[in-house]
Amino acid sequence: MDRRSFLVTTGVAFAQAPSTPTAVIGVGNRGTYLLESVLAQPNAKVVALCDNKPDRLDKAATKAGAHSPKTTTDWRRIIENRDVEAVYIATPPHLHAEMAVAALGAGKHVYCEKPIGVTPAQVAAVVAAARNAKRVFVAGQQLRSHSQLSEAVAKIHDGLIGDILAIKAQRHATGDLPYDSTSGDWYYDVTKSGGYLIEQSVHNLDVCNWVLGQRPVRANGFGAIRLHKNEPPGRTIFDCGTMSFEYPGGAQVSFTQNVFHPRGMPHGGQNVLVYGSKGAVDLMYACTFYPLGAGEPVEIAAKRQEPAHAHTVAFFEAIQKGKAVPADVKVGAEAALTAILGHEAMAKGNTVTWNSLGVNL
Repeated sequence: MDRRSFLVTTGVAFAQAPSTPTAVIGVGNRGTYLLESVLAQPNAKVVALCDNKPDRLDKAATKAGAHSPKTTTDWRRIIENRDVEAVYIATPPHLHAEMAVAALGAGKHVYCEKPIGVTPAQVAAVVAAARNAKRVFVAGQQLRSHSQLSEAVAKIHDGLIGDILAIKAQRHATGDLPYDSTSGDWYYDVTKSGGYLIEQSVHNLDVCNWVLGQRPVRANGFGAIRLHKNEPPGRTIFDCGTMSFEYPGGAQVSFTQNVFHPRGMPHGGQNVLVYGSKGAVDLMYACTFYPLGAGEPVEIAAKRQEPAHAHTVAFFEAIQKGKAVPADVKVGAEAALTAILGHEAMAKGNTVTWNSLGVNL
């Protein structure tokens, strides 16, 4: 365990519902946010924290200080704890599958940060464990809880743009992650993070799957280290890439990513442009429909203040009230495998098929 290695055990209560003793594994950048999301829930009580880095452990303990949490350095002790009913996992990606499988095997409900695995074998193990355990499983594909996107995607599915023909998507950043950050000791190792595509762009690729309502059948692409050569020393992740995905029925997704888009230069950031037989939608985050031929652009989902911590709320409501989750293990698996498919296509420089990944969903 590295940057995000921690455990937080909480009790969360909704109106007229019993509390759910919960362990959240991981307190780096993402883990701290998840800790805050749990602390924001009604009647939540943090009872334990775990991290192998003392500074992170101290900060997390201070943040949850009103709850007087216990601290530990071994996440397995929480997995073995029969009093814990639910577990959050927010460690570096290569540890997600091991911890999720262990937690599910112990009968816990699991919220697993994206990606749920960085290899097909890891993803397959999580899928099998989740289906065998019959517990609530939420993948950390948080955009599935974004109400503006949900409204816009629903209108696309209702036929607003006609048949979906193609999607142009991107994730362009203005710089690398800081090399001396708490992520620096694992992020630049592709076997641990999966690189930018698997660790970050899995969100954007999931939106493409969501819009199309299916997963790709094959991909090809090219990836490279063009600017940040051997920065930091030993780097094995790409700093740019171009991919094409083909979906059942022929719809195509073109995806690009880089970490050297100059600040202030237009056309950066995250975009998903969905093209159909009746027009196109600028999905992130304008949610605007542009009809083919004559006609004015139409806003199809107004920008709004999104509910705080919606994905965390959904997790507990699924446990306590039996509500459907926004991103189940199938969503998490398809998102991770789409990113893995794109990465393998870039790494090999040729076409890679979905079936070659060998995961039965």
